[in-house]
Amino acid sequence: MNLDPRSMIAMAGVMSAIMAIVLLFMRRYYPPSIRGVGAWAAAPLLWLASTVLFGARGLIPDWLSLVLANQLLVLGTVTYYMGTRSFMGQPAIWRPWNWLMAGTTLVFIVLTYWIPHYALRVGFFTVVMEVLYLAQMRFMLRHGGRNFPVRLVEVVLALHMGVLAVRLISILAGKAGSDLMEPSLFQTLYIGAYVITVLMLSIGAVLMATDRLRTELEHLATHDSLTNTLNRRALLQRCEDELERAQRYGNGPSIMMVDLDNFKAVNDTQGHQHGDAVLVHFAERTRQVLRRGDRLGRYGGEEFLVLLPGADTAAALGVAQRIHATLAAGHPLDCEVSIGLTSWTGSHETLDAMLSRADAALYRAKNEGRNRTVVA
Repeated sequence: MNLDPRSMIAMAGVMSAIMAIVLLFMRRYYPPSIRGVGAWAAAPLLWLASTVLFGARGLIPDWLSLVLANQLLVLGTVTYYMGTRSFMGQPAIWRPWNWLMAGTTLVFIVLTYWIPHYALRVGFFTVVMEVLYLAQMRFMLRHGGRNFPVRLVEVVLALHMGVLAVRLISILAGKAGSDLMEPSLFQTLYIGAYVITVLMLSIGAVLMATDRLRTELEHLATHDSLTNTLNRRALLQRCEDELERAQRYGNGPSIMMVDLDNFKAVNDTQGHQHGDAVLVHFAERTRQVLRRGDRLGRYGGEEFLVLLPGADTAAALGVAQRIHATLAAGHPLDCEVSIGLTSWTGSHETLDAMLSRADAALYRAKNEGRNRTVVA
């Protein structure tokens, strides 16, 4: 059974309109740090305009229903690709694609008015779409990561590229048909594949943006907004998890309480903005000397906590020495710190006991002259 091409094109238009509305609302209410959503919203609007023009074939001039309709479809696909680039932190490079749009416009005009040949026009359009899909696929494989929404878009692109390849083969075999509105099996399959692709690409954009929002909210819930270190709640949870692991396997962690010396004087004499800059600098430099599995968190004010999984006292002292050294490199924001260090003592150990010992060691470091590490 062959469906009416106009009905299928209208279906694609309705789906484009719905997804454009969804993406426009997301663009309005999602944080500006999630880039590319605006371009993703514009793409289905362009596809919608294209389907309206295609559906009006025979009722409006060919330069609208053929040339402009095809170009809006191509422009929508380019816009979707630019949105993907922005979303993944890469610049939206329009210049080469603008040249492509200019060239394809000229070719469509020639194949509509000077050399009116349906099969050539469809074949050319198919090749252009293959190029666009290939560019997006290559970019996403390099920059997209492995999460489900990205994989979904990649699969949709790959499947539609396969459909386009079959279409190109059928054109070369002389089975292109005579008109877009011809109710044939081939036209039903090709237009149906386009309808599904438009819907799934838009859904993929929604899922990618939603997944990014979830990631950002999780980050905000677990990290200090100033220093980008773990906040107190998240860090203590990591400590509890590490102690549970030590209960099962042994080889427990060490913990360091780190306090910036004379920090109140910095705020009082140079202002809170300078004090914030010192805190950020401290966090950045300290992270650079920690091991991959170590965790740094802001315990409160100018006091930080360092979790060192699997580190005995000797290894933890080495980390403390690196912290002191990296903060004495001569940078204008360098500061002195006092460190209270304690290590896991066995299966009876509790987090409260370790924190109490580390805090007592920090207090001793302060009393003994600051800018030093004391072990408890």
